[in-house]
Amino acid sequence: MPANNPFKAALAAQQPQVGLWLSMADPYMAEVSASTGFDWLLIDGEHAPNDFRSTLAALQSVAAHKTQPVVRLLHGDTALIKQLLDIGAKNLLVPMVDTPEQAQRLVSATRYPPLGIRGVGSAVGRASQWSARSDYLDIADEEVCLLVQVETVTALANLEAICAVDGVDGVFIGPADLAASMGYRGRPGHPEVQAAIEAAMRTIKASGKAAGTLTSDATLAKRYLELGCTFVAVGVDVLLYANAARRLAADFLGTPTTPAVSAEARGAY
Repeated sequence: MPANNPFKAALAAQQPQVGLWLSMADPYMAEVSASTGFDWLLIDGEHAPNDFRSTLAALQSVAAHKTQPVVRLLHGDTALIKQLLDIGAKNLLVPMVDTPEQAQRLVSATRYPPLGIRGVGSAVGRASQWSARSDYLDIADEEVCLLVQVETVTALANLEAICAVDGVDGVFIGPADLAASMGYRGRPGHPEVQAAIEAAMRTIKASGKAAGTLTSDATLAKRYLELGCTFVAVGVDVLLYANAARRLAADFLGTPTTPAVSAEARGAY
């Protein structure tokens, strides 16, 4: 049983986890979202204007709730991984992982020596509750849940090898970047892209790892869950707000609404 990490335990048990993407980069909105009942929330450090401090604030905002935070890094930098783990991020999503060698380096960055290269400074960190968790160094390696994003044609070609890397807990398919890599930029709903996504999900599931993705299309989300995709984000906070606000303005002001995000473009990122 993964130590003190309900999200990792749920993935290991193949229990579907439905999540919401946080792109507002605002801890108050993170707290609101944590009260809604989603299994997990993605704090986005790649395409949202989050920095290290705002990520910490979001983690603190959701800590009192059952929902589990997952932090997406800007990139798989060893020093950044160390910082995020020290402030208590247990679930990491790393974008643009194309090879098993990259995946192995990320695993190493999340483990203390002798199994990895994570710097030992937890005594002053939130992760150990400032040394109140006296056993933290003994359980820290097991506690981390590492998720890698496969989102290029190159990554798909290496998918089985990436899944085989010990220490990778799940593989997330990035529909928007994958569509662009396949020559269908802005069209993640294209049949060839969807066929590649479904084949990838089957490969990930067959490897014993958890498969994940993001889509605002409810039909697609349900399809992915039926295929055995374990962690699926089904919406993005800023788009939920933007679309609701546009509809409200149109209802009362008669202003034309910006077209809602089409089903074909809902692969998001």
